[in-house]
Amino acid sequence: MKKVLFIASTGGHLNELMQLEPLFEKYDYSIITEKDKTNESLKEKYGKRLYFLPYGTRTKLFAYIFKYFYLCLKTIYLYFKIRPNVIVTTGTHTAGPMCIIGKIFKSKVIYIETFANRNKKTATGKLIYKIADLFIVQWEEMLELYPKAVYGGSIY
Repeated sequence: MKKVLFIASTGGHLNELMQLEPLFEKYDYSIITEKDKTNESLKEKYGKRLYFLPYGTRTKLFAYIFKYFYLCLKTIYLYFKIRPNVIVTTGTHTAGPMCIIGKIFKSKVIYIETFANRNKKTATGKLIYKIADLFIVQWEEMLELYPKAVYGGSIY
């Protein structure tokens, strides 16, 4: 059975990712997100399949630099612990390092650009577009910005 890693930052990105829940049971899956008060209850539902990365915000830039460095180190650890065949993500900064590591070690990368952007690229989207095996947009207008993308419609 294929190992599939579903990864997203907390908040709206995680909300979008969780719309894919019907797919989880079709694979040997794992979920990674940032740990915060809004999603701690996911541990009860997903148990050992759920991993947390540190939550960081760029509003506190100095602290964020250290948290992001730690996030990258923990990402490397989790990648080798899980060893996914496929990485599916709705973004953002939490997912970037995992996708890059995955690509280096031959995992397939599937990126779903956020529903929140209808005519502007996200920073993570710009980065992952270059390496994604499948890049999905939720708005047809986004095909102008990402010509090699596939229009998948709304995830909701």
